Amino acid sequence: MHQAKGAATGLAAAAAALLAAGAAAQSAGEESAQGDLAITIYNNDLALVQDVRQLAIAAGKSRIEFPDVSARIQPETLSFAAAGTTIIEQNFDYDLLSPGKLMEKAVGQSVTLLRTNPATGAETRERAKVLSVVGGVVVQIGDRIEVLRDDGLPVRVIFDRVPPGLRARPTLSVTLDSARAGTRPVSLRYLTGGLGWSADYVALYNDAAGTIDMQGWVTLTNSTGTTFHNADAVLVAGNPYAGGARGFGGGAGSAMVRPGTQTAARERIGDLYLYPIAGRTTIANAQTKQVSFLDVQAVPARRIYSRDIAWQQNDEQPRNAESRIAFSTARGSGLGDALPAGTVRFYQRDAQGTPQFVGERGIDHTPMGSELSLATGEAFDITVRAEIESRQTITSDEWERSARFRISDGSASRTITMERPKTYYRTVMRYTLTNGRSEPVEVELNQTGLARAWWADDLRVPAEDIKGEQVNADRRRYKVSVPANGERVIRVTYEARF
Repeated sequence: MHQAKGAATGLAAAAAALLAAGAAAQSAGEESAQGDLAITIYNNDLALVQDVRQLAIAAGKSRIEFPDVSARIQPETLSFAAAGTTIIEQNFDYDLLSPGKLMEKAVGQSVTLLRTNPATGAETRERAKVLSVVGGVVVQIGDRIEVLRDDGLPVRVIFDRVPPGLRARPTLSVTLDSARAGTRPVSLRYLTGGLGWSADYVALYNDAAGTIDMQGWVTLTNSTGTTFHNADAVLVAGNPYAGGARGFGGGAGSAMVRPGTQTAARERIGDLYLYPIAGRTTIANAQTKQVSFLDVQAVPARRIYSRDIAWQQNDEQPRNAESRIAFSTARGSGLGDALPAGTVRFYQRDAQGTPQFVGERGIDHTPMGSELSLATGEAFDITVRAEIESRQTITSDEWERSARFRISDGSASRTITMERPKTYYRTVMRYTLTNGRSEPVEVELNQTGLARAWWADDLRVPAEDIKGEQVNADRRRYKVSVPANGERVIRVTYEARF
């Protein structure tokens, strides 16, 4: 059984090579049946294909075939329009010509087996009747039954004809009722899977100048089984829902520090941004194509070292700080464009001036004017160690005395009508930061986990070595300067009901 399966695989591979060569020749030398193509490509494996063809239509009922449609067409989305016609029925023939399908359709039929002796090069031909292709290829040659084996001998299968029902190209057929005869434009419009795109960004960071040069590339992929020739293509950035499901976001939303409020100079349709590809392009099947859409230089940027500390985090060992690069997409002081979801890859030049890869981060669809802070990796020689120096319960009197140190993020006060047991805690955190670099650095230390529940929404910080910034109810930030080749220890006292 294993040998039979191998034989089927070997024969299929041989036939596949022939079919691939034929398809390549067809693509290079034959014209497509497609007409004037316009393709709108979304970045959630969905595309809208609009194809206008000039066709001769007979009066009355007739059947018209449309080859070269997508093999992953969603037939239920088809829209057909031709002057003076009414559509009666449509069929999509997706039983495509392939090595496996050829063998399946040949069951009960006769084929020619061509074997080549590798030592002499002599060829022998035998007629064989295909009996089965389940788990392997079983044939009858004269009075004997043979299972084709994958024994390393070159074997080709020659078919007398293409079996009925198999098509070399995905084909849509439509039955029409036309009020008149004549040639006229016929418009097809349908949704298809298999066409998608993503954005990729290459950012060259200049640490000394505090700038980045960024190029944006659109990467198109086509797995529809069809080549789209000389198409007018436009890319859509956004998340249109399809099939009752949500679209997808591109990357890590936490990379956006503050969303922008500026309007990009891009055409929009509804709530989606359009990125047209300049000129017409051919999107070949099984091809990846890249097109540039962004190229800006000397955008202000800065490096940030940071570390997030969870509530009551008690590190056994120091942890490396996170290295980030921050920049803006604003007009005038940044990239000046809205960024489709994708991956930003950062490079820096070494001492010889050669760009070296230093990290990457995904981003979501980002409005123009946004502030971004993208993590590129961990700092090799900058560490943070968080420790609980002490933790104890305190009395109600002590709690009342620290009321003036209550922290607020600016939200309105609330009246609480349900009481919880009043237990108060004082927690002293010690943060030890080290810097192995020959120049001082600033580390953003973020104490998180400060928003517990409505009954505990009364955080107090009666003592802190450096003044913190309450970013929101959950996060308090400390910007700590750490000396060159040195260490810095800061302590913060928190009083809370947790």
